[in-house]
Amino acid sequence: MTEDASKAGGTPGKKSLRPLGGVLAAMAVSLTGTRISVVALPWFVLATTGSATRTGLVAFCEMAPYVLVKAFTGPLVDRIGPRAVSWTTDLASATAAAAVPLLHAPGLLSFPLLLVLVALIGAARGPGDLAKEVMVPEAAERSRVPLERATGLSGVVQRLASTVGLAAGGALVAVLGPLTGLAVNAGCFALGSVIIRLALPRGTGHAVEEAPSRTGEAEPGYWQRFGEGCTFLRGEPLLLTVIVMVGITNLLDAAFASVLVPVWARGSGNGPAAIGLMGSVMGAAAAGGSLIAAMVAHRLRRRTVVLAGFLLAGAPRFLILAFDTPMWAVLAVFAISGFGTGFVNPVLGAVLVERVPRRMLGRVNALGDSLSWAGIPLGGLLAGAAVTAVGLVPVLLVGGSAYFLTTNLAGLRPEWRQMDRTRGAARRNQEDVPRESANVAA
Repeated sequence: MTEDASKAGGTPGKKSLRPLGGVLAAMAVSLTGTRISVVALPWFVLATTGSATRTGLVAFCEMAPYVLVKAFTGPLVDRIGPRAVSWTTDLASATAAAAVPLLHAPGLLSFPLLLVLVALIGAARGPGDLAKEVMVPEAAERSRVPLERATGLSGVVQRLASTVGLAAGGALVAVLGPLTGLAVNAGCFALGSVIIRLALPRGTGHAVEEAPSRTGEAEPGYWQRFGEGCTFLRGEPLLLTVIVMVGITNLLDAAFASVLVPVWARGSGNGPAAIGLMGSVMGAAAAGGSLIAAMVAHRLRRRTVVLAGFLLAGAPRFLILAFDTPMWAVLAVFAISGFGTGFVNPVLGAVLVERVPRRMLGRVNALGDSLSWAGIPLGGLLAGAAVTAVGLVPVLLVGGSAYFLTTNLAGLRPEWRQMDRTRGAARRNQEDVPRESANVAA
């Protein structure tokens, strides 16, 4: 540990924010590009095909590989280290994203080829996002920043990047067209790769040594690591309940962002600039919420914070678009929703990191993320088909009701009481616990 600490930008006794700053900077850049594409890609498909169903199909083809590949990448992240995974996959994402405008310009981009390219983007982006998430706890430790503060800062960075990305995406698409937004997305991925490869200290993001290697036993293989992650997750009722709930809300969020909002913006005449403005207002409010959460979340009851955050973040966004309301009212609701959202991820992120032994963080995080994101590929697909069949307003009303019921019913489950007792397990799980004790629930 002392040798790695010196590599991380200083001596073991000297505090350096370089590791955490490098991870957060890479997160900010790559997520900004992703949010630009959230506006540019659906608008590109709508503008070229006029089909909500095809727009949903594109979202499916990006997110299905994202979820699937991410699920099986966890053992590799634990084995070879998240730093190497992050910069290589960001570079792959940049290459696939750049191919879209380059092939469209000479008329070589068919719709099936577009589906292949967005699938490649999703397949590369999943491991890249996972690797950055896994580096946060170690970077926080090296920078001597409390875990909840680090996850809160991570949330702030993600929200600010979303704000900037959506605003930039809306402006770029409105002024220069969606292809420009897609080209900028590729550039952001490339820059993120450079930050991780060159700016992040080599001591950060190394693979965590497995306990068996210290006792002379053979190092576990890929499928054994994967199985250990599955076994651990099955023994954590709290994490499983959170994953199921977040999986449903993620499906609804994906339907909302990839199809419902673009269709609403096009039908109402507000255009792509409105998408960027709404996302920016929500992102800025979420950044404020995450910043407050980073400062005070450790003093609050976690279950109350999470449920209140979801109550503000979910149903109101769906319902406000279902009625003919002025733009200022829409923006006000999105600001309130964003503020609530800002409190959710820092708390849930801290709960996950505290309950999972560090040596298993990559594989358990990958499995948890993939399960909670499993509905995202279907969100756009189902929303596109539903809007085509019954229209936008009924789908918005059903989506808002489903969001409200899901988050409130999940919070009534008894295992959620463990969320406020998680801190006691944190010290044990930060150590490299023996394998035989890894499945003991906190």
